[in-house]
Amino acid sequence: MERYINTVIKPKLQGDGGEIDFVSFEDGVLTVLLQGECSKCLIVERCLDWIVKEIKRDLGVDCKLVAQKKKPFFWDM
Repeated sequence: MERYINTVIKPKLQGDGGEIDFVSFEDGVLTVLLQGECSKCLIVERCLDWIVKEIKRDLGVDCKLVAQKKKPFFWDM
């Protein structure tokens, strides 16, 4: 799953200024870290649904996706 996120999903999100990092995949739950444009996107749920569908299509795996957002450090100032 980590390889799939890094080689298939990540490049597609980077094309729009986003960033996704694999955190874990346990018991059917995929946890990722969203950064860049993804961390402030207002329609990120749409993208997360798309990722789940891509995983199902390409890998044949049903999973729940949990996304953590990491905001840029300067947002706290």
